[in-house]
Amino acid sequence: MPERSFWRTALTPRWVGLLVLALAIAAVMSVMGVWQLEVYQSKTAAATAKRAEGAPVALQSLFSIDEGLPAKAVGRRVTVSGEWGPAKDQLFISDRRQGSEDGFWVVTPLLLTDTSSPGTPTAGAPHPGAVMVVRGWVSSVSDPAARPPSGPVELSGAVAASEAQDSSGDAANGRVLQSLRIPTIVHMVDYRIYDAFVVQSSIDSGTAPQPAPAVVPAPAPPTDHAGLRNVAYAFQWWIFAAFTLWMWTRMVQDARRPESPDDSEPSNPDPTPDPDPDSARVPASTSTADPASAERADQAEEPVQSSGTVSA
Repeated sequence: MPERSFWRTALTPRWVGLLVLALAIAAVMSVMGVWQLEVYQSKTAAATAKRAEGAPVALQSLFSIDEGLPAKAVGRRVTVSGEWGPAKDQLFISDRRQGSEDGFWVVTPLLLTDTSSPGTPTAGAPHPGAVMVVRGWVSSVSDPAARPPSGPVELSGAVAASEAQDSSGDAANGRVLQSLRIPTIVHMVDYRIYDAFVVQSSIDSGTAPQPAPAVVPAPAPPTDHAGLRNVAYAFQWWIFAAFTLWMWTRMVQDARRPESPDDSEPSNPDPTPDPDPDSARVPASTSTADPASAERADQAEEPVQSSGTVSA
């Protein structure tokens, strides 16, 4: 019997009904996978927002000037206090869009106050270092709002990391750089600086320069990947859904194959063996019996007449 086509078998009422059931089960499993993925996304968003919305802390409490920027500090709200650095060390970062206009970010060093002792740094004393502050946006480097500030100040902002683009070649051409990078700026100042930027959001104390650069939005904090186990659960549900449809296909494949002739034969045939052909043979010894016995046998087989005599 030839094989039936796959679709001829699959479109029978029985297999169509099983297909509908398999599709329903797979759909439920797919929805469960999407739900697990949404749980992961909500947990991640909550953890990321928690980092950005935390109470401001002192920059020095997150890491020291001798350490690299830890990932957990990026996006954190911080406070810094000290005195604005020399005007000659102010920088501009080009190609920065604010609304519909292109302009520059104004980056000014802030010489930090030593938190271990009150007061501002004194002449000749070792300085605790500085942090580069993104004060805001201006339309051009000659904008009055770009004038370097001076004096003591305390401000709040968010920690930002260096950008990936290399701008080391721009340092030899002036104070305008194409990217925000500490590895480039560290060679342009005469003091130690933190491996991070602070994007200023407000001045808490001190004289605020007027006019002031437009406030730059705080950088988005990096994503905190919370609930990675939910991602594994999502893929698990989707694998189960695919397996359900595969099993239906496999069952149809098996059903469309014709029954093998061997399957119709009885599994336990008649166990009686064929007679041994040798057992039907007359033993050769009967043809070689002694003459006397043969003669007596012949006489016994001769017919006896009614008169009592044996015919000759």
